[in-house]
Amino acid sequence: MANSGFQLLGFALAFIGWIGIITTTALPQWRTSSYAGDNIVTAQAIYEGLWMSCVSQSTGQVQCKIYDSMLKLNSTLQATRALMIIAILLGTLAILIAATGMKCTTCFGDDKVKKGKVATIGGVMFIVSGLAALVATAWYGNRIVQEFYDPFTPVNTRFEFGQALFIGWAATALSILGGAFLTCSCAKGSGESYSGRAYPRSQSAPSAAKNYV
Repeated sequence: MANSGFQLLGFALAFIGWIGIITTTALPQWRTSSYAGDNIVTAQAIYEGLWMSCVSQSTGQVQCKIYDSMLKLNSTLQATRALMIIAILLGTLAILIAATGMKCTTCFGDDKVKKGKVATIGGVMFIVSGLAALVATAWYGNRIVQEFYDPFTPVNTRFEFGQALFIGWAATALSILGGAFLTCSCAKGSGESYSGRAYPRSQSAPSAAKNYV
């Protein structure tokens, strides 16, 4: 029972992480305008994400514009897009695969070994999904840091980390942690069921009494 609870905990954490990765991909606040200079206009804030850029006025009005052409985007943004989409797709497959191997489902009948292997594959895919999202967010954040400290970047065009990056880092941690829990619990359960498997007893030799007539 404890192993099943650990398995459910891992699946729940990984699922929440997958939701966080989707949220991070959709949010436009990947980087926000910085107010590091002395003569910076604070009446508006600029947000940029993977799909659009937004301008928020001090009056509360927000205007967003979707990027017109993908070919005009820099290589970092295109690679980040691809990695986040891959992470979402891998997470979707991981949910379907892990759900079929969970002990609380009826798939594969009573074959605990096969169910454990399938759930382990789902856990590994959760980990790979989290790593893909982690690489994407870390790469994008590194680009922000490089541009911020670049002396050739104008002060009024510098950006800082946005809310989406922090949500993404938390989501990747949950996805990797949940996948690790799921993998460990399934591997342990498979080993126990294998070691506890009953083997047929060999037929004992006929007793010596039966040799005499």
